[in-house]
Amino acid sequence: VFLERADHTFVGTHDGRPYVAPFSGNIIELCPVGALTSTAYRFRARPWDIEGSGSICTMCPSQCNVELTLRDDAKVVRVLARDNVEVDDGWLCDKGRFGYQSFGAADRITAPMVRDGGFLREVSWERALSEAARHLQRSGERTAALVGGGATNEEGFLVQRLLRDGLGSPHVDSRAAGRMFGPHARTLARRELSAKVSDIDHAGAILVLDTELVDEAPILDLRVRKAVRRNGARLVVASSRPSTLDPNAAATLRFAPGSAEAALAALAAALGSARAPGPVEYLAGSARANEASMEAAADVLRDAGDVVIVWGERVAAGERGGHALDALLAVASELGIGGRPESGLIEVPSGTNGRGLREVGCVPTLGPGLRDASGDGMTAAQIAASGELGALLLVEHELPSERLAAATAVVAFAKFPSEALTEHADVVFPAEIYPEKEGTVTHPDGRLQRVRQALGHAGEVRPGWHVLHDLCERLGVGFGALTAPMVTAQLAEAAPIYAGITLEEIGGLGVRWQEREAASGLQLEEISTAPLAVPPAPERGLLLAAAPTLWTGPEVEHSPSLRFLSTPARAEISVEDAREAGVENGDEVRLTVPAGVNGAAPEGSEILAIAAVRSAVPPGSVFVSGASVPDGPVSISPARQPVAAG
Repeated sequence: VFLERADHTFVGTHDGRPYVAPFSGNIIELCPVGALTSTAYRFRARPWDIEGSGSICTMCPSQCNVELTLRDDAKVVRVLARDNVEVDDGWLCDKGRFGYQSFGAADRITAPMVRDGGFLREVSWERALSEAARHLQRSGERTAALVGGGATNEEGFLVQRLLRDGLGSPHVDSRAAGRMFGPHARTLARRELSAKVSDIDHAGAILVLDTELVDEAPILDLRVRKAVRRNGARLVVASSRPSTLDPNAAATLRFAPGSAEAALAALAAALGSARAPGPVEYLAGSARANEASMEAAADVLRDAGDVVIVWGERVAAGERGGHALDALLAVASELGIGGRPESGLIEVPSGTNGRGLREVGCVPTLGPGLRDASGDGMTAAQIAASGELGALLLVEHELPSERLAAATAVVAFAKFPSEALTEHADVVFPAEIYPEKEGTVTHPDGRLQRVRQALGHAGEVRPGWHVLHDLCERLGVGFGALTAPMVTAQLAEAAPIYAGITLEEIGGLGVRWQEREAASGLQLEEISTAPLAVPPAPERGLLLAAAPTLWTGPEVEHSPSLRFLSTPARAEISVEDAREAGVENGDEVRLTVPAGVNGAAPEGSEILAIAAVRSAVPPGSVFVSGASVPDGPVSISPARQPVAAG
């Protein structure tokens, strides 16, 4: 309904409560005559002042196709959806729609900086590049690199080339979950096991596994809801944390944080897999799951026809991630996914371009094209926790101050300053915002998409690929690249699965590499039929897991339209656990992680959070959003002990 009058009119609700939702901005584009406008755009430009430019939003793994509204070729004043039925179906989340307000933030880094006299100072590019090359060369094979999900395929390719060929270091990673070895990566990339996004529309059943889509890939959340509502798809939600998709599900399944392996093994057993390492009752118990819920989930999936599994990267987290992937493939095999054209799996990575960075070699176990890499490289968690590394290269990736303090030198690409970089970085290069980038990213379903430059670079910002290639040149592994397409061509030559691909072929709608002839360059792995490993029982007591939220990051913090959605650390706990710990909803609580747990500091770690007591949270589980926490055992207590009367 419309509330207020004249130029104060706004869209409201019948009950008077504000309409706050991840997709509220779509109301603007749904207006058939353009009478609805956003306050962020209203009066910012006349129609003759603007022009549109297509690109890809890189703020989450949904990788929506967008049209950027530019004023005077100098400023993004609006972001609209650019319909691509195979990616976003014409929708756009509010982070992607309004996050552009961060592009022109006053505190954005727009010039290279070097530590001089104990402080970071702006310097010439020549000095910054020379300092960075000196730090990296001195560190040599002890150098490590962490690449954030906002990096393009070309940037990721150059980072791994710089580390492996230029410095002799195998320590490069972009995955939060840990190692994925070649056989699993290549098997999951096979065309017959890879679903397209549009396959969700026609699926008989959908399994959403250990991912909260509305926060991690919101457009996929809409796609799943559409399939259930319009096409009658039957939905199974299997996760540790209660999901917003639960009300739409035909069956829900809860398991302990970190127990995806056991839950998948139990589901395989319930489906009748000969690979199951035990009876359903035993395996469900190992996951702290309900046997009846496991059987109900199997009943929904069994004989459903086409099945699409949308699974989160955390399924493969930890030292037993490979066993969890074996169990996932056993479930897929039992459902006949490989033999149906509209069935398959889609992984939701933790970073926007997680799949592309893996395929170009930005993981310790794989080189370009998903070929096995040499050397025993460390994972992101091991790199962050190591006290024996030399220089640390961060490409659009953040680490806390205590992690950076252990490195002999820190070279970072960053958009905004942080306390950690201010204290410990030796060289900081200004990172591009996505309207300034030129290159490619890879959608979770394997679709290569083109990120097009729409804006000139702010201040002294240079293209990320250009800076990385300059460092490669200084270390003797450059290849004379003068343009972004030249880097793309070199990448296509180095990765057989991308062979021959060009930016022109990718075009405005993208192309799935699995559907090209060059996909035959993928080394096929025989899918195992051996019995699954017996999963360990979960640890006793409270188990902590991170709960990703869409409303975090510099795009939210620096956008006035989104800033109110950013919240402090919040801990979701069950009613029973809250009662035992003596805390109530809204109390400040202290979460204590023991020393050495999954990357925790040697002395352990503590964070303060606001308690959110939820009846849907299973006893024994704690989920924290808005803070970086290691998964594993945790204790919880009131942050402020009550004062005795007296």
